[in-house]
Amino acid sequence: MADLIPADVRSRLRNLRIVTQRAVGSHGIGLHQSHSRGAGLEFAQYRAYEPGDELRQIDWKLYARSDKFFVREAERESPVAIWVLIDASASMAQADAGQPDYRRIDAAKSMAACIGQMAMQQGDRFGYMAISDDGMALLPPATGLRQRDRLLIELSQMRTGTGFAAETQLGPVWERIGAHDLIILLSDCFDEGAIALAEKLGSAGREIVVVEMLTAAERDFAFDGGYRFRDPETGEELLADGAALRTEFLARFGAARAELHKRLDAIGIRHAAHLLDEPVDLPLRRLFGGHDAAEYA
Repeated sequence: MADLIPADVRSRLRNLRIVTQRAVGSHGIGLHQSHSRGAGLEFAQYRAYEPGDELRQIDWKLYARSDKFFVREAERESPVAIWVLIDASASMAQADAGQPDYRRIDAAKSMAACIGQMAMQQGDRFGYMAISDDGMALLPPATGLRQRDRLLIELSQMRTGTGFAAETQLGPVWERIGAHDLIILLSDCFDEGAIALAEKLGSAGREIVVVEMLTAAERDFAFDGGYRFRDPETGEELLADGAALRTEFLARFGAARAELHKRLDAIGIRHAAHLLDEPVDLPLRRLFGGHDAAEYA
């Protein structure tokens, strides 16, 4: 399985924390109550013994086999789960001409892996859904290395469908996501269904963050000469000269994005954009970088 997190990105993630805007507890990392390790309910992992650890936490059977002291850590479940929702509609399979093997959906998979890594580092539960009209892949929230590995397997197997899921297919979103959970939606926001879902979640009191997955071509529209532009979801085509369309496209695309941001802002939904030629962790730093966020603006 290819590593979805580049080495330089993985290094930067060590100092980044996902936090909610709601304080639901007084313990844990960030603004929410995370897993508290100690005499918890579920075994989490082993770590080397440190002075001050209680002797009853030492795994004596493991000591007999290894002649080294290891402590069994346990965890109590956090009331917060971090959900990654990926728009798996056909338009997410778009790539740039200069990097044809790296599509929006590939960037979304990489970003989802980053979010899972961050959640694991801070001891939070995390889950995942891939949403399209072909069905919904779902990984219930859990924590730890095994959950991280499950997520990576799910991401490696994910495929795009045609359009976004119909409202009648979205039952698992409402059945699974708790009132205090944090939702991170990765989408190009081209399907009205994806935007409507974000609005409904926000209006229902869920905390949701949206990351727009955009190509460099949508920022620059650096097409010269004749092109056949094709909508991957409807099949509609337009034959036109790229240079002649540039000014109109950039104006209309900018206006559409401004309207999207207005809709999200009206409900208090935080949002950031990701361009395919930028580091995949950049929008996460803009959203969760705290006082350092201005560095990445």
